[in-house]
Amino acid sequence: MALRLVVVMLLVVVILVIEILGFSRPLPDLHGRAPRTRISSRGEPLDPATFAAGACTALGPTTGNRHETVFLDAGHGGIDPGGVGTTQAGQTIYEADATLPIELDAMGILRAQGFRVVVSRTGDTAVVRLGSADVSGGVLTLQGSHDDVAARDICANDAEANVLVGIYFNAGGSPQGAGSITAYDADRPFSTANLKLANLMQGDVLAAMDAQGWNIPNDGVLPDTDLGSYVGDPTAGGIAGEAAAYDHLLVIGPAMTGYFTSPSQMPGVVVEPLYITDPFEGTIAASAHGQRVIAQAISTAIETFLAPSPALPSARVS
Repeated sequence: MALRLVVVMLLVVVILVIEILGFSRPLPDLHGRAPRTRISSRGEPLDPATFAAGACTALGPTTGNRHETVFLDAGHGGIDPGGVGTTQAGQTIYEADATLPIELDAMGILRAQGFRVVVSRTGDTAVVRLGSADVSGGVLTLQGSHDDVAARDICANDAEANVLVGIYFNAGGSPQGAGSITAYDADRPFSTANLKLANLMQGDVLAAMDAQGWNIPNDGVLPDTDLGSYVGDPTAGGIAGEAAAYDHLLVIGPAMTGYFTSPSQMPGVVVEPLYITDPFEGTIAASAHGQRVIAQAISTAIETFLAPSPALPSARVS
């Protein structure tokens, strides 16, 4: 009896240690993909009626308060897995699963630096609260894809963010596609700030990855007109024709009459640090270490961009 009591007490201690250290069993994933990092704090949903559960969530600073807000967007999510690649070990990797932990890691770093952070999603969900027109056959329609990306801009605007960073990965038609890019929009009133942020982001992300010995190709800082919408049919009319004519990335692009009425109102970029379709780069993107390295670099670029300019020396009175 005494031995049984000791065993029970040991089991209780083990369970408590597991809970304290956070080694709890992961939540099941409804899409058959590997479960990802869960957010460490509930945060404050900005508009539950508009956004999906767990989406568009604000979290205050954990150290100090710089009175500035950063909006981070983990690309894709929910029934939209984004690009699909394969690691060197043959593991299938989904873009949406790799962008989320980077967003959450960067969120934690920035909160510790005194920033309020608003994230587009905290789990494997869409951002917008999807309606019947947004889904067909279990996948997003063209309208649904548009609405889900546009919701990220609405969230950033509602948050009154000072800066927006979209975190995505590239995907190519062959395993030979490789490299890191950062996209900015040159057709916004704050295009100069966009370019400044893009240069900082590209430089810091590449430097951080190269410091690991990964030697990722520098594919450059590019205007989003080189990367804009390739979906839709220009002759189809309606949203398909409008999507084909919109030669920008929706999350950082300008308004377009009849198609997009809620563009972001702050400087922003989209960073695509790696090609998940390249097995070497996909392996980095799928690893917790690679995700942390990228998250730290993204945070560094944002902190530098938002850092106050040095005070000018006061004029001497003779």
